Amino acid sequence: MAREKKSITHDTIMKALDWSYDKAVNGGIPGMDTAIELADNYLQKSGTLDEKVKTLILWQNTKSATSGFITGLGGIITLPIAIPANIASVILVQVRMVAAIAHMGGYNLKDDQVKSFVYACLAGNGAKDILKNAGIQIGKKLAFTGIKRIPFEVIKKINQTVGFRLLTKFGEKGVINLGKMVPLAGGVIGGTVDALSTNTIGKVAHKLFISESSANAKEEPVIINMK
Repeated sequence: MAREKKSITHDTIMKALDWSYDKAVNGGIPGMDTAIELADNYLQKSGTLDEKVKTLILWQNTKSATSGFITGLGGIITLPIAIPANIASVILVQVRMVAAIAHMGGYNLKDDQVKSFVYACLAGNGAKDILKNAGIQIGKKLAFTGIKRIPFEVIKKINQTVGFRLLTKFGEKGVINLGKMVPLAGGVIGGTVDALSTNTIGKVAHKLFISESSANAKEEPVIINMK
């Protein structure tokens, strides 16, 4: 199969993030539950919130490594954005997982601040530096009250930085190395998600949205340093 010739720019990465978040939260992808539906499914399982989130991450990693994980996604092939379908699928899967974890932690996925922190998690271990450089210091778990006070200028800075990080990431790996493409006629994109990367992102989201010491903690500090 020939490589896709779509170019990857910061603008297309940002559009892919926004498209993926919309689909993850509001739905519209055949055969794929929304982030909220995914989260609610795991919330119904037995165990503590911490255990439920870890189980979600484990199963997302397992599924992301199989060729049959993303099925029936005919709509993702005709993307409204100029980005290769396999890269869009990587972003979609990881955004949905992080958004599900945020919902399990009690956060409103409709809030722009929450969306920005979901994006930050996609930078993996670089998320902490991105937030720090934006003037935000966080405790083990984001405080509900603190996150609402983060101004739009800071949110925009975080989003832009994440976009550049992802642009570098996909530029280094190259489109062809992200995964083996299987026939698109069947609506299947196989092996497109790096399980190791997905696991790292899941752990970052767990630390950011779920308290390790207490699943019900609400008052860990969020300090905003405006320069």
